[in-house]
Amino acid sequence: MAAPIRKAVRQVHLWMGLTLGALFVLLGLTGSALVFYQSIDRALHPEIQVAALGPAPDPASPVWDRALATLRAQWPERAGAWRFELTGEPGPIPVRYEMPGMGHGGHRTMVWLSPDGARVLREDVWGRYLMTWIYDLHMELLGGEAGRAIVGWSGLAIFALIMVTGVWAWWPRNGGRGDWRKALRYASGAALTRRLRDMHKLAGLIGLPLLGVLVITGVMLALPDESNAVLRPVFGPVDRPPKMSLMRDHGPRLPIAQAVAIAMHALPSARIVWIEVPPVGQGVYKFRMKTAHDPSMRFPHSYVFVDPVDGHVMAVQNADRAGPTTTINNWLHCLHDASVLGLFTRWLAVAMGLFPAFLFITGLWRWMERRSSAQRRPTPGSRINSGLPAAD
Repeated sequence: MAAPIRKAVRQVHLWMGLTLGALFVLLGLTGSALVFYQSIDRALHPEIQVAALGPAPDPASPVWDRALATLRAQWPERAGAWRFELTGEPGPIPVRYEMPGMGHGGHRTMVWLSPDGARVLREDVWGRYLMTWIYDLHMELLGGEAGRAIVGWSGLAIFALIMVTGVWAWWPRNGGRGDWRKALRYASGAALTRRLRDMHKLAGLIGLPLLGVLVITGVMLALPDESNAVLRPVFGPVDRPPKMSLMRDHGPRLPIAQAVAIAMHALPSARIVWIEVPPVGQGVYKFRMKTAHDPSMRFPHSYVFVDPVDGHVMAVQNADRAGPTTTINNWLHCLHDASVLGLFTRWLAVAMGLFPAFLFITGLWRWMERRSSAQRRPTPGSRINSGLPAAD
């Protein structure tokens, strides 16, 4: 029974690899490109390659109020929220604009300001320039929520039916020392099909741990509701974000620098990474902050909400006090983009993104070679008719 099961598993691995393999390659290559997508984007746009005269502005700097004034003067018709990114590095100031009523997946305009916040260096629309187009291709196949669901469920199939069946098909039958040595060997002098098989299996084994992390975290990011449904019974409910009522301004707004001081006092051990200025006439200041134990450097998970008029703190969300399910979710993005341990893991992720292409090419090449060999091999009947001895 073991031999027929192994043969069936190999067939499943083969045909799922041939069908889903191309998508696996696409996600791997686009994922590799996105590891350093900000650096690549800067290299492609010399207008934002400006040198700062000093260090990056701190959160309490007057630069942010000056930058907001520049944006309001340039686009007075844009009454939605502006979000400033505090990169901590000298250079241009990245800003995002979201139209009122639009969520994360809505229309986003990307703006880069001079280091002093006084000039607009560049304006672009998310999804209409190369690196954000690649980002949307990787995350949702350019298909919005439907595309994201396809990526999620296909990723689950890739993990279960390619990676798991690949290990099953490779696993030594008896488990003896000789079997393991043979299973881990590369037969350099063997026929091409054998060498292709060995290259395919060894690359799969080397890449399996990290590819597994990338695939599973990608699935969980693409299917958050389904992921939470699995996590919730084991680790508890997801923490609910603070509910913020729609507030109308009832007086002049506080300067950004003053609101920053209030937010930092509310969460003194954290560092501000994003400043969101609310839409004209309504909303609250929203500060996204990095706490000591939050793994994400660029998109941390702690928030302070400040009334823009009277300055009282409306709510605080501290990632260091999150429940287990929320903590797991907070790790997903930095594990998937490999930013968790810095430059080394990011370059490792770039290499891992190339593995699906190598696996697909070696698997497809071996399958084509075997088919070609089978077609060239004479049948027993043809050997008899040609006067050659029949095969045993």
